[in-house]
Amino acid sequence: MASFFGRHMKKLWIGAHTSAAGGVQHALYEGREIGATTVQLFTSNQKQWNGKTLGKEEIAAWEKALAETGIEQVMSHDSYLINLGSCNEEILIKSRKAFREEIARCQTLNIPYLNFHPGAATTGTVEECLETIVKSLLELEEVISKGKTRLLLEATAGQGTSVGHRFEHLAYILERVLPRMPLGVCIDTCHIFVAGYDIRTKEGWELVLQEFDRIVGLQNLYAFHVNDSMKELGSRVDRHAPLGEGKIGIGAFQFLMTHPKLRPLPKYLETPEGPPLWKKEIEMLHQFAEKAALHAH
Repeated sequence: MASFFGRHMKKLWIGAHTSAAGGVQHALYEGREIGATTVQLFTSNQKQWNGKTLGKEEIAAWEKALAETGIEQVMSHDSYLINLGSCNEEILIKSRKAFREEIARCQTLNIPYLNFHPGAATTGTVEECLETIVKSLLELEEVISKGKTRLLLEATAGQGTSVGHRFEHLAYILERVLPRMPLGVCIDTCHIFVAGYDIRTKEGWELVLQEFDRIVGLQNLYAFHVNDSMKELGSRVDRHAPLGEGKIGIGAFQFLMTHPKLRPLPKYLETPEGPPLWKKEIEMLHQFAEKAALHAH
């Protein structure tokens, strides 16, 4: 485990979900403008079933932007329409097709991570939903083997009938899929807080990490969505707030930037006010890490 967490000790990967409007390369340039070292983006319109095909010019522009910005550890976020655990056959077929296309776009752009919400049970049971997600992923074994993109299950808020708000849900999927393809977890700080995991204090974070390690395994944690929460602990309502201005509080994010196992992992802001706020928050997260490094020496 030490080697895993020791991979990126020197450089910090902090960024935000930037805009790919007008071409995927724009997400990288917007990242550079806000001082990001990494970004998350939509490679296609997240509100449409039919994903776009990337042309040669856009791929070349992406590669040029990668070289110019030095941004790495990029993560794609799949379409909000996709539900790999749907009990509706038509939705399930559309979801699997759209997800397959998203993987192909990530591989074309050499994007290391594809973050996705596991799924929602709708009128089915949680167990049925989890089993359908496993089947959906296993169907993609051949596709995912064609590139280096790792699929990351996003820990959800548990709003509505969505699964993934309990660490046990994530472990269920990982145990059945991980031996066959690259899979991992992205923790959203707002989501786990409203799902009932109290990360407001150092002691709280330590307990949550112990539980995550016991159930899921810290070696399966690859990234963070960094958001405060407008809603209370355990409310299961997903509303992001600027860092330090929500119910979680700034101490949780200081912990995130100073804990030896969490500090090196890529982090993506999805706080509500966009680039001007992200620029300040990225700077603040860097400062938390730097202060801790100075104290360590």
